Amino acid sequence: MSSFLRAQFFGLIALASVCLGAGVASAQLFETKATQAFMVDAETGSVLFAKDADAPIQPASLAKLMTLEMAFDAVKSGRLALDDTFVVSENAWRTGGAPSRTSTMFAAVRSSIRLEDLMRGIAVQAANDGCIIIAEGIAGSETGFAFQMTERARKIGLQKSVFVNATGLPAEGQMTTVRELVQLARHLQETYPDLYRLFAETDFTWNKINQRNRNPLLAMDIGAEGLAVGASEQNGFAIVGAIHQNGRRVIAALSGMSSDRERAEEARKLLEWGLRSFEKTEIFAADEVVGTAQVYGGTKGGVPLKAKGPVDLLLPTFHRDKLTARIVYQGPLPAPVEEGQHVGALRIWIGDTLSQEMPLYAAETVEVGELHSRAFDALKELAIGWLR
Repeated sequence: MSSFLRAQFFGLIALASVCLGAGVASAQLFETKATQAFMVDAETGSVLFAKDADAPIQPASLAKLMTLEMAFDAVKSGRLALDDTFVVSENAWRTGGAPSRTSTMFAAVRSSIRLEDLMRGIAVQAANDGCIIIAEGIAGSETGFAFQMTERARKIGLQKSVFVNATGLPAEGQMTTVRELVQLARHLQETYPDLYRLFAETDFTWNKINQRNRNPLLAMDIGAEGLAVGASEQNGFAIVGAIHQNGRRVIAALSGMSSDRERAEEARKLLEWGLRSFEKTEIFAADEVVGTAQVYGGTKGGVPLKAKGPVDLLLPTFHRDKLTARIVYQGPLPAPVEEGQHVGALRIWIGDTLSQEMPLYAAETVEVGELHSRAFDALKELAIGWLR
């Protein structure tokens, strides 16, 4: 890290914010036609772009990512094997197969299909019949499976998403957000690297019918890894996509586009911008002091803070004047403060996007002070508290 950037960063966090106050820059670094959008760096989790990322949206076919997560988890845990077979019920055939005139892998009614082939049909062809077949095979019914999907979503950290069916077909109460879709995609990539490769397959043949992958990014020669597309009457065209180039991977979800063409172009522009416009920079080395927190009633008036390990950030290549950082904590901290105690967090904004947050810990112990120093601190806190 250059001495200039280090001095600039130290200047940004020189005034630590007590409680939750923090100034944030007001300008976005990128413009998109998407109504909702969210993008992260896959390795660090740094948020590179956010636009109305927590607004509820209909998932449409993007719900199939959660259906596949359930199947992937069952395989990884050993509850199911890739060669296990599932029977195509009349309900799955009629609701999601050829008669439905929706996305399908054309599974024949009452036939038996290997789990791996069903997962391919969903990942490549967005097969509604494949989703229902898996749902009925795992939970006995699609309704029961959808309930398990929502339960599983909570376990992996998706706090807002609710699933009513396995396909994403219109259903009252079904919702997600672009932030949680990116979180889900990142989870799939990190947890199931072997099965994650299914999303990048360009085509799949079943029942003698060959279909191309519906994700438009795969045909663009940009290192795309697939994932899913969807469309709903309420929220327009949506996509979850990832690209991987030169050792870096970015994952994005966009919703609210007006056409499949606009969806493809907006996703490509955002993902390529994410790779091109940020560079990984070590801001603080391991055990380096990041800042200080005020201490009340201790032998010292403050305690140095550090992260666990080095602090690596994805910083914008340009517009570093849009970088804003604050140390936030609930304070002043009452003594004693133990070394290693979790004290607060370092928050970094890029433009008006909260890019990264990492916990901060006390770098040393501060014991309880003498009675007279505690009394002085009490008077000082009383005076300042009226002004805070």
